[in-house]
Amino acid sequence: MTDLTAYLRERTYPGRGIFLGRSADGKKAVIAYFIMGRSVNSRNRVFVTTDDGIRTQAHDPAKMVDPSLIIYHPVRVWEGATVVTNGDQTDTVRDALQAGQTFAAALRTREFEPDGPNWTPRISGVVEPDGSYKLSILKSLDGDPACCCRYFYEYDKPKAGMGHIIHTYAADGDPLPSYEGEPAPVSIDAPDAKSLSEQVWAALNEDNKVSLYVSYIDLATGERDTVITNKHEG
Repeated sequence: MTDLTAYLRERTYPGRGIFLGRSADGKKAVIAYFIMGRSVNSRNRVFVTTDDGIRTQAHDPAKMVDPSLIIYHPVRVWEGATVVTNGDQTDTVRDALQAGQTFAAALRTREFEPDGPNWTPRISGVVEPDGSYKLSILKSLDGDPACCCRYFYEYDKPKAGMGHIIHTYAADGDPLPSYEGEPAPVSIDAPDAKSLSEQVWAALNEDNKVSLYVSYIDLATGERDTVITNKHEG
């Protein structure tokens, strides 16, 4: 197991990534979600807050070429559960939970993004009010879009000071190679959202990073300490 920031420094283009875990004191659930971009369209984004989470928004609307796949709600909160994903499947999961269905059932209705030849994986997570969490990745079979592979991971008793990260791409490339394997176990020691946000932002590749969301959720009170960082402030 390596430190989260060391893990990120080793990767120039992990794409979009979700980290879920537990604070070092064991008292808070921790969420981090970041987006990166190589194209002008992908980099022309910021995170903005909403009543129930965050959404992506064009920094300069005049430069927006195609909003599909890049404008969505990465985070939505419903009855204490926090859903975080890299696409509009956030709404799919939230709506399923509202209807009494499960995280996995919701994602069985979705597949990877229709952006061949990359076929970008859809990564998703949910943190329950008790701090337990789930992660998922929906991806093509070795780059073949004829088959969607769906993987689900559940962590019911997270350990203090650690968590798991999953991201869309294994590395930079053309086409971009999809993430491989289980979510990677990583450690964290930042005491609050501001500290972790600063650490993660500094670790992400300077040219490719776009926006970062970090939230610490007090497991006793449900209080949220949240920090948003945008490369394009404003």
